[in-house]
Amino acid sequence: MERINDNTPVIPLPNPGEGGPVYDGNSGNTPVIPLPNPGEGGPVYDGSTGNIPVIPLPNPGEGGPVNGGSSVRPPIWLPLSRVRFLNAAFGYTPIRIQINRVRVVTRLGYASVSSYVQAPGGYQTITVSGLDGYTYLRKTMPLPPGSLSTIAVINTPSGLDLLQISDQCCLQGNCASNFRVSNLALNSPPIDVLLKDGRVVYADVRFKETTIFKRVRPGTYQFLFAETDRSPMPSWMDIETLDSAFLGTPDLPDTIVSLNLEVEKNTNYTVFLLSSGTGERDIQTMVVTDR
Repeated sequence: MERINDNTPVIPLPNPGEGGPVYDGNSGNTPVIPLPNPGEGGPVYDGSTGNIPVIPLPNPGEGGPVNGGSSVRPPIWLPLSRVRFLNAAFGYTPIRIQINRVRVVTRLGYASVSSYVQAPGGYQTITVSGLDGYTYLRKTMPLPPGSLSTIAVINTPSGLDLLQISDQCCLQGNCASNFRVSNLALNSPPIDVLLKDGRVVYADVRFKETTIFKRVRPGTYQFLFAETDRSPMPSWMDIETLDSAFLGTPDLPDTIVSLNLEVEKNTNYTVFLLSSGTGERDIQTMVVTDR
């Protein structure tokens, strides 16, 4: 029998899958832990300098959610806009209107306005066509999410166009209402808007211009639309009826068109000036109310 001269004890190797740390002959004192059988065991040190354990991947079909390296965000739904359409195109037959590929107005005659419809927020394509399907106009317009607006189909020297008018307005308290004027008559001169007593509510309202809303008290008013050289009342001043002693001011201007309006409380009034012919003075009024 051969004798061992260095007196180092020899520890027998364990059976496969058994035993504890085994000395591997290195100069260090780090024990070597046997690897577990496939599919067993916990975190395994991968030899890197960091102290982060490496967790074995689960068998196919097992385990929980795995981070794919990308963040998943829920869809963002933008608020809808609300829009209506006004046919101010003098000399044209009734029209149809589409937003993108959806027909929202089936028949809209001259000097009439549709109900509000909901539309996706953002830039949308609006198509205006005749009842026979002929396309007069196709235009992309912004419909801001949550907005409220009127889109008017108007005359131009070269055909038709679309004009967007914001309808955003806060109703006034104390039972007051709001009043404004929008000039959609192609051949009209700059128009002043006066009360019967001669006060100028708005001055030089030009084609495609819409005035600001002014607060108006409930009551009966007569508005005159004319060409004058008078100065308007301050923008902050409300529209109010006057005592009868102040009415009948002489030297009223040559009126193009007039309007008698019974103003009710908590209502928005928009007076649209539309063409009734091709001349400068061929103008008619159309009143649209919103509550």
